[in-house]
Amino acid sequence: MPYRPQMSTASVALTREVRAIDERGRASVIAIPAERPLTVYVDRQELVTLMTLGAAPEALTLGYLRNQRLVRSVADVTAIQVDWEVDAVAVTTRHGIADLAERTQKKVVTTGCGQGSVFGGLMDEIAQITLPAEARLHQSVLYAIVDTIRTQPSIYKQAGSVHGCALFSAEGEMLYFVEDVGRHNAVDAIAGKMWLDGVEGADKVFYTTGRLTSEMVIKGGQMGIPFLLSRSGTTQMGHMVAEQLGMTLLTRCTGKHFLLLTSCERLIAQPSLADTVRLA
Repeated sequence: MPYRPQMSTASVALTREVRAIDERGRASVIAIPAERPLTVYVDRQELVTLMTLGAAPEALTLGYLRNQRLVRSVADVTAIQVDWEVDAVAVTTRHGIADLAERTQKKVVTTGCGQGSVFGGLMDEIAQITLPAEARLHQSVLYAIVDTIRTQPSIYKQAGSVHGCALFSAEGEMLYFVEDVGRHNAVDAIAGKMWLDGVEGADKVFYTTGRLTSEMVIKGGQMGIPFLLSRSGTTQMGHMVAEQLGMTLLTRCTGKHFLLLTSCERLIAQPSLADTVRLA
């Protein structure tokens, strides 16, 4: 048998049920992925926080160490112990990792999905963010936004393999559209454009083709935007952060269908449009 380090077999719920309201005003309960932070400690030194579903945390940790070239062989690792009560994993190595602090000092935010070394710092900002309670979005404008994205010329339509993000006014005018290999790059580019142009987010709507993870929701909050729309879904932590921020999340926005998950009072519902509106 090949060598295996001592490992926990930590289990955790992979989904969470939340209440949603669809385009016709019907309430239902849906399941969303249970995103959670996992802080990696190597020989008692904090290394990184990974955002994960939690399906295979021990393997995730070992794979991260391998792909970051921090360990040369599985034999260099003696134990991997996950504790979901503190959202952490303790890794013990056989001989330590030479120059660990120096090798991890320069952190790069990757374009990959689901990995966030800056999660802790972002979470600290939540209490300082206030979104406008008076902001409102008409269901008709929501449909116009989705239709604008559907007909927008894009690299995705030509070649696939990219995410797109867009910023709209509350009246449905598209102000910016950015595509990149990762949704975090696209949202950061729009944040930069807003700064350069002096554009405030209080009366804006943000749309993304990607899912609304906690980092995406926090970034939307930092941009001061009360409405986040996604063609995809959200995660448990994205949902939780949105509730803390008082942000309105709308997911599964395709055609005339959507699911309204948080701060529902901001949407001016027009359920009859689900049967009467014709998209271009």
